[in-house]
Amino acid sequence: MSKHLFSDIRIPIEADNPAIKRIEELCIKCGQCRRVCENDIAVGRLYNLESTGDIPICIHCGQCANICPVNSITEVYEYQKVAEAINDPNKIVIFSTSPSVRVALGEEFGLIPGSFVEGQMVTALRALGGNYILDTNFAADLTIMEEAAELVERITKKTRPLPQFTSCCPAWVKFVETFYPEMIPNLSSVKSPIGMQGPTIKTYFAKENHIDPRKIVNVAVTPCTAKKFEIRRPEMNSSASYSKMLELRDMDYVITTRELAKWMKKEGINLNALSSSKYDKLMGAASGAGIIFGNTGGVMEAAVRTAYYVIAGENPPENLFDLKPVRGMDGIRQADLNIGDISIKLAVAHGTANAQILLEKIKSGEASYDFIEVMTCRGGCIGGGGQPKTTVPMSDEIRSQRIAALYNKDKSQFLRLSYENPDIKRVYRNFYGKPLSDLSGQLLHTTYLDRSMSLGEKGMIKKSGQENEKVEHNIPDSGKRKFRCKVCGYIYQGDSLPENYKCPLCGVGADQFEELN
Repeated sequence: MSKHLFSDIRIPIEADNPAIKRIEELCIKCGQCRRVCENDIAVGRLYNLESTGDIPICIHCGQCANICPVNSITEVYEYQKVAEAINDPNKIVIFSTSPSVRVALGEEFGLIPGSFVEGQMVTALRALGGNYILDTNFAADLTIMEEAAELVERITKKTRPLPQFTSCCPAWVKFVETFYPEMIPNLSSVKSPIGMQGPTIKTYFAKENHIDPRKIVNVAVTPCTAKKFEIRRPEMNSSASYSKMLELRDMDYVITTRELAKWMKKEGINLNALSSSKYDKLMGAASGAGIIFGNTGGVMEAAVRTAYYVIAGENPPENLFDLKPVRGMDGIRQADLNIGDISIKLAVAHGTANAQILLEKIKSGEASYDFIEVMTCRGGCIGGGGQPKTTVPMSDEIRSQRIAALYNKDKSQFLRLSYENPDIKRVYRNFYGKPLSDLSGQLLHTTYLDRSMSLGEKGMIKKSGQENEKVEHNIPDSGKRKFRCKVCGYIYQGDSLPENYKCPLCGVGADQFEELN
C-alpha cells in the first residue's frame, strides 16, 4: 500500500522535496494538480508509484502550486533563513534578481499584470537588508556568450551532436535526465543564469570587492521553484574547488516572487510606496537580450543575436531583433535562419508535454533541428511555479502582459546585444578570458546525470500518442539487496551498504541511500 494518499486524484509529493510541499489539511482533493502534471508537464503520466518503489518523480516546476485553488501546495519557504543571514553581522547577503520577477511582483501589491517594478524591487531588497543587489540579467548575457559559442562550435566543428537544447530551465533538464537520458549529450553544457551568477559572485565579484567568499550568502530571487532543486545539485559548487574552500555552495538560497512579496508584507514594506533605485555595479548591467530570457522564445532570440555576430562578424540585421516566428503562445514554434552560407533550423517549446512531442519526432527522424529552446512552464519563466497567483488558473492574458513588458523593455534599451554589455566585456577581460575558456569551463559549464533508474526496474513510460510501453532498465537480478541514491537514482547492489560509501555518480554519502523492496 502506498504511503501517498489519494494518488489517483492528486500528485504525490515526497516530504523531502526541496521545491514544493503540501499542507495536508488544506487539500480539497480537487485533482487540479494531477491534471496539470499529466497534461501540461507530462511527468504525472510517465511513471507510476508501483514501479518507482513508492517514490514520486518530480521535476520541481511548481505548476501544481500555481494551479492549487486553496494553497495546499506551496513552495518550500527559505526567506526565513535569508533573514537569519541578514541578522548575522559576519555574513554579506547578496540578492540577484531574475528578469521575470520585475514584471510580476507588482501584482502582489495590486498593480496590473506586466507592471515593470525593477527600481522599486531593488529598493525593497535593500530595505530587507541586502548588502548588494545584483541583476541575474547580467548572467543571462553571460549564458548567451557561452551558449552561442557552443552552438557555433557544434554547427561548424561538429564537436557535439545536434540539435543543441537550451539548459536554462532546471525542470526541463531533470525531465531529460529522467525520461530521455539518451538526449543528455544534446543539452547545452552551459549552466543557467542563476547557475552562473552564483560562482561568478563568489570568485570574480568577491575578488574585485575584496570580500571573503566564505562570508557571502548568495540569494536568487526568481519566479522558479525548480531553482530550489537546481542550487542543491552536487555539482553546483564550482566556486568551492576554484577557491579551495570546500564548504562553499555557489548559490545558497532561492526565494520566489511570491516569497519575496510575503516577506515584504511581513516586514511592512509596501512596494507602491517605494522610490526607485539601481543595481550595484560590476554585475548590474544587462542588455535587452538578457531581459527577454524571462519568456518563452526569449533565450532563443537572445542566442541568435550573438550567434549571428560570432559567425558573420557583424551585428545582426534589424529583423533579428524582432524574430516573430519564435514569439507567441503556440506550444511549439519554429523558424529557419540563414547566416551567410550557414542555415540553422530553430524550434521553441514551452510545456514539457510539448517538448516530449518534439523529442519523439527527433528520435523517430520525423524532424530535424539545430537549436531548440525548451521551458517547462507555459509562457516561460514569466509563468513559473513561484509567480503571483493573480488568477487561478493563470490565464494566457496575464502571461502575455508579462511577456509584453519584457519585450517592451528590450525594445527601449540602447544596449540589446549580450556581447556589447560593458560588464560582460569586463568580466571576460579581467577574469574568464573568453567564451569556452578553461576557466569558463570550470565555473560556467556543467554535466548531467542519467536519472532513468529512478523510474524503477520496470519503469512505465507513456509515449506521446502511443500505448503504454514497458522499458526494462539494466539492473540484473543478482539476488542481493539493492540500495538507491535518493539524489540521482544510482543503484548499489550488495549484502549491505558500507557505512562510508559514496555514490559514484553524484558523490553523496550512504545516508542518502534507501533500500528497495
